[in-house]
Amino acid sequence: MMNYRKYEKQYFMPPVPCMDWTKKEYVDKAPIWCSVDLRDGNQALVIPMSLEQKIEFFKLLVKIGFKEIEVGFPAASETEYDFVRALIERNLIPDDVTIQVLTQAREHIIRKTFEAVKGAPKAIIHVYNSTSFAQRQQVFRKSKEEIKEIAVDGAALLKKLADETDGNFLFEYSPESFTGTEPEYALEVCNAVLDVWQPTADKKAIINLPVTVEHSMPHVYASQVEYMCKNMKYRDNVIVSLHPHNDRGCGVADSEMGLLAGADRIEGTLFGNGERTGNVDIITLAMNMYSQGVDPKLDLSDMPMICEKYEQYTGMKVDERSPYSGALVFAAFSGSHQDAIAKGMKWIDEKDPDHWTVPYLPIDPKDVGRNYDADVIRINSQSGKGGVGYILESKFGLRLPAKMREAMGYAAKAVSDHTHKELHPEEIFELFKETFENVKTPYSVEKVHFKQNGHITATVTSSCYGRTITTEAVGNGRLNAVSNALKKAYDLKYDLVTYEEHALEQSSSSRAIAYVGIRKPDGSLAWGAGLDTDIIKASIDALVTAINNR
Repeated sequence: MMNYRKYEKQYFMPPVPCMDWTKKEYVDKAPIWCSVDLRDGNQALVIPMSLEQKIEFFKLLVKIGFKEIEVGFPAASETEYDFVRALIERNLIPDDVTIQVLTQAREHIIRKTFEAVKGAPKAIIHVYNSTSFAQRQQVFRKSKEEIKEIAVDGAALLKKLADETDGNFLFEYSPESFTGTEPEYALEVCNAVLDVWQPTADKKAIINLPVTVEHSMPHVYASQVEYMCKNMKYRDNVIVSLHPHNDRGCGVADSEMGLLAGADRIEGTLFGNGERTGNVDIITLAMNMYSQGVDPKLDLSDMPMICEKYEQYTGMKVDERSPYSGALVFAAFSGSHQDAIAKGMKWIDEKDPDHWTVPYLPIDPKDVGRNYDADVIRINSQSGKGGVGYILESKFGLRLPAKMREAMGYAAKAVSDHTHKELHPEEIFELFKETFENVKTPYSVEKVHFKQNGHITATVTSSCYGRTITTEAVGNGRLNAVSNALKKAYDLKYDLVTYEEHALEQSSSSRAIAYVGIRKPDGSLAWGAGLDTDIIKASIDALVTAINNR
């Protein structure tokens, strides 16, 4: 039996929770984004990226639209240091992009960090020390005053070295393990740091409130953030940043609620790569905003490319169900889902509305570079008539009658169930042709002549199992006359109940397809399709196929 009694809460609610943030409906503007893929993401890899891979990843982040990118902990290793220097010395940092570097609040590490960023056009020096109750008690065994002194001394050294070093520097402070810190104490430490930096409107400071480890439900974190935002000194000149991890699987919710609570900035990674269960997934966070009509200020329009490059550089895999980015997130296998999507897509085509409202698709897959045919309607044994009909119409131009779509759906399900595999569009099209198009055994029609004298007379030469018969019959139309002739020749029992046709191409030589449904004596339907440049021949072929499918 699992011993749940060994656990209790390791977080602290603010002394006076306000919770004004709960009155807001959604995040109405994009935050300042800072990618930490090249630091947190890289240190979480089994095999960290090489210098050249990190450079290529940096270029990808710039292309997506990140204006702030944490590029490493340059005092931690030679590779980290060399990467920062390569970006600066090779002039790889665009004018509108600010790099960020991480350092502990320790003198020799801070000094090494400033050596690494010397000459940087713009750099954020991100200094941190842990403030949590557990780390004060167990790791550092220091008092609150001693821990605050570490933060203040680190802040002062940043200010001193920035004045002495060539470059343009901004400052960021993180009370690491913020979520395990008493909010009033975290506020005290952050305000002490701000008193050292004296931020102004022209040179703002960043106070980062990390969810180093998720201990609570997201609303608790939002209340902690709100408390900090409402009580922080120099608030107009401070950018409040969030750095959520995902231990409880709530990184996105922490971020969204934290933004509602007053935060201005998010540090995260593509697809949530990071230590333990990862950092907040910026892709999901940004696309959540996009899906509610908010410009995320990131270009995620070619998601397949982003996924491919991410996997290439990191060796990680984007999960097939990863929100917005996974290969299967827009895929519908369920018959009822497919039917609703197909009807929704048709409604969009017909009405051209201002807003996207297709059932089961929170966004238009094309917005992130996905293809309707390949990525949305997917056919397996769970699929139905709607999905099969949608694929045949959207990809191959076939507009099957409703009941025929049902028959084709059952045919596709049967094949998928038997083979235990998904059917691709071309396979579905081939199955349609094999099952319903121009089937010529056992019955076939070789020749037909028509005469019209107030009614239609058809003289039909047909065969069945090698025996050829010529039969004459009348009808109220050409197809009805042929049908009556075949019934007369072979004593067939059925009723012709459905006939539909349409052109497949728009030209003078376009082919036509005809669909015929007949009702058998037991009440069930049999279907056939015929394809020809002559619509009369196409309709006769469809009738013969339906008879052969009885």
